[in-house]
Amino acid sequence: MNHEFSNIGRQLAGGSGIEELMEDLGNALASGGPDICMLGGGQPAHIPAVNAIWRRRMEEILAEPGVMEKMLANYDPPRGNPRFIAALANLFKTEFGWALGPENVAITSGGQTAFFFLFNLLAGEMPDGRSKKILLPLVPEYIGYANQGSCGDLFRAVPPKIEKTGPHEFKYRVDFDALEVTDDIAAICVSRPTNPTGNVLTDEEIARLSTLAKKHGIPLIIDNAYGAPFPNIIFTDAKPVWDEHIILTLSLSKIGLPGTRTGIVIAHPKIAAAMASMSAVVGLANPNIGQTIALPLIESGEILKIADETVKPFYVEKSRQAQGFVAESFGEDFDYYVHRSEGALFLWLWFPGLPITSRELYERLKKRGVLIISGHYFFFGHDDESWRHRHECLRMTFTMDEGVVRRGIQAIGEEVRRAHAEAGEMVGV
Repeated sequence: MNHEFSNIGRQLAGGSGIEELMEDLGNALASGGPDICMLGGGQPAHIPAVNAIWRRRMEEILAEPGVMEKMLANYDPPRGNPRFIAALANLFKTEFGWALGPENVAITSGGQTAFFFLFNLLAGEMPDGRSKKILLPLVPEYIGYANQGSCGDLFRAVPPKIEKTGPHEFKYRVDFDALEVTDDIAAICVSRPTNPTGNVLTDEEIARLSTLAKKHGIPLIIDNAYGAPFPNIIFTDAKPVWDEHIILTLSLSKIGLPGTRTGIVIAHPKIAAAMASMSAVVGLANPNIGQTIALPLIESGEILKIADETVKPFYVEKSRQAQGFVAESFGEDFDYYVHRSEGALFLWLWFPGLPITSRELYERLKKRGVLIISGHYFFFGHDDESWRHRHECLRMTFTMDEGVVRRGIQAIGEEVRRAHAEAGEMVGV
């Protein structure tokens, strides 16, 4: 039998960085092996106080006649549960004063699905024959975007300005001098906080991008999977923004419900309606479980308290702890920088002059049971392979148990030292 795939089949089924990441994550979590240091995925931590809230909600659902049956045995409309959507619109209107209503909100089967819909709705081959792209004003950017184009590569990316902010710390900034919005750009897209780096674009950077998008009559897409008001895994001052030309996406995953696959899109009513139509075609309806669990927490505002008082402080401490392990394990033996940790679940490590590629470092660490993500995957949309920086970085998560994070960071330091030693370089001089 000839299993010949279509162009879109080859694009989606031909392997990808996000598939490798999820395979590693799933296998590591399924095996439960005590010696695996799973530092590669975006798995949120199991925060006991938060898990207790989900358990409480499940008990409430089971105790109230008809609620469990409706959650499991009914289809919701493709846009999402009307009461859940109304609660979200009211929350954002009350919390931020945004002029929006239920017509601006749509639910998707996770944030990843939301971006597949958005990118293919706005970019790719147009009715008049033109081909449009998504502009990433700063790479590295989220690995999960890279292979989502149904018509091939959808992205054009701009390398960042690199600012060294401390002896072993740096920060990426948008290079507005190099940023050009041409006629073939369908939308501008950023994540805030940024996955993979933990970077938070400043209010000024967001304002300039918003003005630029509005000037050119295109949307600014802001991926808020880690941002305010929930899960609020953001460690610096950053004002959430929305307007009719802004498409804001959120998720229940990082507040502790990744298994429910609940994505949220806040956009112009035309975009929100398109999301509902695409959900109907691709999946009939969206999962009910996350919406049912979170509904009273959103209606009461309790979800904001959970984010502010439990989730955010937990990750602030995990980030601080992981940075301490890096300083302890790496010392001054080789050149390294950590991106300023301003949010999300990751440290982004840069090893200037690394004698091997980050992909080779990934393979060496994997043999030791330490799973990280090679940084080169996150530089899509920018084709300059000669830019060494893209092969000198890696992403690691700090959400796992303290001992796992410490052992993994120690192994990273040992392998970087070994790479320098094999290259005949003097270490520690």
